[in-house]
This record gives sequence, C-alpha cells and structure tokens, in this order.
Amino acid sequence: MEHYLLVRILHGAPGVLLLLGLIAHGFMLFKAQRSGDAAVLARKLRVTLLFSLPTFTVLALSLPLSGYWLVDTAGWPLGQIWLLLGSILYGVMLLLGLLLAGRLATWRALGDTPAPLALKRMCLIYAGLIVVLLLAIMALMGAKPA
Repeated sequence: MEHYLLVRILHGAPGVLLLLGLIAHGFMLFKAQRSGDAAVLARKLRVTLLFSLPTFTVLALSLPLSGYWLVDTAGWPLGQIWLLLGSILYGVMLLLGLLLAGRLATWRALGDTPAPLALKRMCLIYAGLIVVLLLAIMALMGAKPA
C-alpha cells in the first residue's frame, strides 16, 4: 500500500495527457480546416498521423496496465461493477479510436483535394465520442467507492 500514491499518479497522468492532447489536436485541426488552406491542413493531418496518434495509442494502452497495477496495489477485487463498466467503456473508446484513425488516414490520402463534408463530420463525431467516453471513464473511476 506504500506505493499506492505513486501508482495513482502513474495511472492518472496518461489519462490527463490523453484528454488534453485530444482536445488540443481537435482545436488545431479545426483551426487549420477553418483557415481554408488545404496544404496547411494536409501538413497538420500528416503530423497528427505520424506522431500524435502513435503517442496517443501508447498513452491509451498504458491505462489498463497501470489500472490493473493500481487495483492490485489497493487490493480491490476485479469484479466490481465500476471497474467492469470502465473496461467496457474503454473497449468502445479504443474501437472509436481505430475508426477515427482510419477516417483521418482517408482524409490525409485525399491530399490537397478538399475532404467531403461527410468525412469531416464523421471525424468530428468520432473525436467527440472519444472525449466523452474518456471523461465518462474518468468520472466513473473518480466516483468509485472508497
């Protein structure tokens, strides 16, 4: 139990970084899309796909590992309803992340050609749902019984 605070920090930091990174990238891509310059948007999408998505993937995949370590350190049973519900939401979030990565890759493949409105909307919907699910998971983990 002496390592509990350290494990909590190691588990909470990737979640906060993931949430802030998603919000920052959403804002950055929104600004680039609103500027109307297709070359700037294509460059931002390329950077997002090459560097940011792999970083976000590593952060997201570290959450279950550090979460299991946290639960094991605290001595909580894995069958608690808040933990099972968080795992289900996490799985749905990862699925949406894969769908978003595919849509962004399709958008990037268009190059300087303007993306169809449906593609832009789907990217926005997926990104918004990921942020909502991440906030729901954080709220669920924060509201767990002591």
